[in-house]
Amino acid sequence: MKRIAEIERKTKETDIRLTLNLDGKGASSIDTGIPFLDHMFELLSAHGFIDIDIKAKGDTEIDYHHTVEDIGICLGSAINKALGDKKGITRYGFAIVPMDEALARVVIDISNRPYLSYRVSLKKSVTGQFDINILKELFKAVVNNAGITMHIELLSGADAHHAAESVFKAFARALDQAAQIDERLDAVPSTKGLL
Repeated sequence: MKRIAEIERKTKETDIRLTLNLDGKGASSIDTGIPFLDHMFELLSAHGFIDIDIKAKGDTEIDYHHTVEDIGICLGSAINKALGDKKGITRYGFAIVPMDEALARVVIDISNRPYLSYRVSLKKSVTGQFDINILKELFKAVVNNAGITMHIELLSGADAHHAAESVFKAFARALDQAAQIDERLDAVPSTKGLL
């Protein structure tokens, strides 16, 4: 079974096409119109072994908000679609990832219960032209559209670039773990029989 999904979203503010393969090798082709976000999605792909292709155009002349949030909507929708009936998935994923002085922890439950706990706080949140505080909107859109519970914590860190990298790498590893097929399972991983 191929766990591949393609999502297209076109609004007055954005035009996005996103394809992902949950069982990929970490290949990516990313063009969001936001170079720092391109870098983060390349990390997600490489460290989560997810093949991702994103082409996005948005009203970045206003700011990055609409583009970042709508990419999150597309990513969450694609994850949900690629997971299919979720039969046999591990369901839970956990990663702690360092990037120099930064250390992030991400915990995921593919539960069909969207919830985001986002505890990332920095004195200086801007790297280049990108304010990493907007990543909360991306992850909120991901959990709402993927139907996952996710806790993201920056345990330490001072540099915004390093903090964002550690968060994305930890997200990648936790998602890869949670989405893996466990050969011992022949049903949805819930005592209710339904996620």
